[in-house]
Amino acid sequence: MPAVFPADSVGLVSPQRLAFQQPLALACGRQLDSYELVIETYGQLNSQASNAVLICHALSGHHHAAGYHSVDERKPGWWDSCIGPGKPIDTNKFFVVSLNNLGGCNGSTGPSSLNPATGKPYGADFPVITVEDWVNSQARLADHLGIHQWAAVVGGSLGGMQALQWSISYPERLRHCVCIASAPKLSAQNIAFNEVARQAILSDPDYHEGRFQELGTIPKRGLMLARMVGHITYLSDDAMGEKFGRERKSATHNYDLHSVEFQVESYLRYQGEEFSGRFDANTYLLMTKALDYFDPAAAHEGDLARTLSVAQADFCVLSFTTDWRFSPARSQEIVNALMAAKKNVCYLDIDAPQGHDAFLLPIPRYLQAFSAYMQRIEV
Repeated sequence: MPAVFPADSVGLVSPQRLAFQQPLALACGRQLDSYELVIETYGQLNSQASNAVLICHALSGHHHAAGYHSVDERKPGWWDSCIGPGKPIDTNKFFVVSLNNLGGCNGSTGPSSLNPATGKPYGADFPVITVEDWVNSQARLADHLGIHQWAAVVGGSLGGMQALQWSISYPERLRHCVCIASAPKLSAQNIAFNEVARQAILSDPDYHEGRFQELGTIPKRGLMLARMVGHITYLSDDAMGEKFGRERKSATHNYDLHSVEFQVESYLRYQGEEFSGRFDANTYLLMTKALDYFDPAAAHEGDLARTLSVAQADFCVLSFTTDWRFSPARSQEIVNALMAAKKNVCYLDIDAPQGHDAFLLPIPRYLQAFSAYMQRIEV
């Protein structure tokens, strides 16, 4: 009996692994002589190759953005609420490309891949990757797929930084840039959160200076703590209060310093446990460093408007009222710089109680605004 998926789902999808043999020079001064990228595509590329949309993922994201890998998969891709027939990124109209970035741990070349020079996993020897490096590798991906110009490059959080970098590095290769819940650079507080997460991993005795894979260990405790710290910052105080309040797992206090008594404690431990079983510790370090290093205006003495003056795309910038990790003020910096550079930009700050994670959720006002913008894009 054929599988039955929702009418607005892209249905069954299969990842593709693409090999690139041309060396890729990196901002850190090193290069990858060859590498692989894992991607998924949804919809059909038109004869003019003018309807392609690139999806850039956030810190813990990957190529599986929509649909299902099997009839038994319980949860669809991470952005299924926004990608599919009739959804904001409408696969009846667009050819959508989603990838796992270099340095990732979901199939693309990264720290858990074998280093051809040693025959062992790269581990901590994998080169540091920047947002600009990712965009350069994505441009090669576009060449491979026969896409000279993206109809739009879209991303949330760290993905929004990549979309913004696309408009600077390859201004003629995208017509629209959609930057959601993002920032032109991290604040000192954000860098501090990332450093706490990294230290949780680095101080785990099972990390072994990044060689844990060779030794058959996993820095599980460090990964759990890193994820717990991060997850707290992705939710607003109101969202956590509404979801958990001060509910306890039992009616009485245990008066035990080591027990899990509150529902929020149980939730964070579950999130940490689940994350530590599927994510690579060295990838986490790489991704947070890429976040920290992102500052395209540094090349122009901090002048973001001057940096964005080369852009040719139209822009859509979205933020969320209770997002304190990437606050609306940071999106407004981007908008103000674009206006100063005389670029076409629309901006909406969406009233949503869910915090930073709101960009992943099917919030009606958000989906309505996102859809309205994407419907304007001519293919």
